[in-house]
Amino acid sequence: MKFKILTICSSILLGTISHADTKTYHLEFDKDTYKTEHVHVDGKDIEVRAYTNIVYVKHPADIKYEVINIYIPEQYFKNDSINGYNANTAPIFFQNNIGGYMPATPATLIQQGPPMGPRSGKNINTPSTLAYAIAQGYVAVSPGARGRTDRYGKAPAAIVDLKAAVRYLKYNDQVMPGDANKIISNGTSAGGAMSALLGATGDNKDYIPYLNKLGAAQTSDKIFAVSSYCPITNLDHADMAYEWQLNQIHDYKKMNISMLDYKVERKLVPGVLNSHEIKVSNDLKNAFPQYLNTLKLYDKEGKLLTLDSMGNGSFKNLIKDYLIRSAQSAIDNGKDLSSYEWIKKDGKKVVDINFNGYLEYLGRAKTPPAFDALDLSSGENEEFGNLQHDKQHFTSYALANNQAKTNSMADKKIIKMMNPMNYLNDSGVSQYWRIRHGAYDKDTSLAIPTILAIRLENKNKKVDFALPWGVPHSGDYDLNELFSWVNQISRL
Repeated sequence: MKFKILTICSSILLGTISHADTKTYHLEFDKDTYKTEHVHVDGKDIEVRAYTNIVYVKHPADIKYEVINIYIPEQYFKNDSINGYNANTAPIFFQNNIGGYMPATPATLIQQGPPMGPRSGKNINTPSTLAYAIAQGYVAVSPGARGRTDRYGKAPAAIVDLKAAVRYLKYNDQVMPGDANKIISNGTSAGGAMSALLGATGDNKDYIPYLNKLGAAQTSDKIFAVSSYCPITNLDHADMAYEWQLNQIHDYKKMNISMLDYKVERKLVPGVLNSHEIKVSNDLKNAFPQYLNTLKLYDKEGKLLTLDSMGNGSFKNLIKDYLIRSAQSAIDNGKDLSSYEWIKKDGKKVVDINFNGYLEYLGRAKTPPAFDALDLSSGENEEFGNLQHDKQHFTSYALANNQAKTNSMADKKIIKMMNPMNYLNDSGVSQYWRIRHGAYDKDTSLAIPTILAIRLENKNKKVDFALPWGVPHSGDYDLNELFSWVNQISRL
């Protein structure tokens, strides 16, 4: 597909919503209040009705973020079709804009900030993922959500906001185009984590008190499918997983704390682990096999996936298999991987990967603990804060080894509510999942998305999981493949 820069003409301009506005909002969708935008795709013009900055709860805690943008092809108001979809059958592509667990405003039809991955380097005044979704015939939606730097945006605010936005769409399903039973959530990094959490916790009672306080619509928040890019998730076990993977890698290039957002330019500071950090890494690495083994994961042949006390075993071999498939796919698509001596080939067939060689190539981006910092300096510590403590621990190891002036632990229930792994036995879990974690992504361990994917498969969910070769921490880099998947599951 070839996309040109969006041109926009306004038919009805919406007023700016004041952050300080405290009135009660109604939840009825007004189809007559919109502005007109145009997306140019392959020489064709798609006219879009843009409904922007709609408050999606009756009693918002922060109306700067608790708003939603909804983009609907004009053809759906004229009984026309796009790509085989019509007003009744069009999937709803639900794109969150969350990065670094920061507050997020809704995405628009124009790319916001530097594009990631293979799209990097392009002019930022280009069509966004939502514009691509419109071209597919989807109703394109993006909710804003509160985040960690907002006093009232600590966990579980972001997931509660996304659920409330889903409820708004379902509440208005009969009066707006798009099939609210076919909501496909999409997000990257912390947004990928939120997308996964949204798909894992549909209609779960743990979130109802928070939704009721906001005045969310009294309906379902279960979604149809999840697209999750490089999810920074399972945070209460992510430190162990990171050190299991990178324990032997002591050199690092660490991202500046002010840059904890996948959407901004990343400035890396080099260093070497000191003796204390190496001890912490050893402690966490040694704890990971016990956690992994308690999960009772099994492969497609029904064999148990385990690790021994040294961190080796069938689970590690499975991750190697995913990397071998990734390298093979890259070669099959014309990439020259001959410079990677740790990839063993027989002709053009990849037969093995030296895992230690791969890790040297990958490198380390974080010092231990990667997420629950002992000095409470991480963005995740801030995410688990509350009104009394801006930053808190969320693992027992960090609490026991605290180096900060304060020593506070997040509420156990809040920690539970932020991890999708805790909800995969429930009836509200989405049936369809697409999880992508780049093989050059060093922001969390490969074990984290792999564990999520395998547990979902073990629960008989339909999972499309891969580690794309050479891809760093990024998302929306394979939209043709993503939308092919959305079309496939939406037409079953």
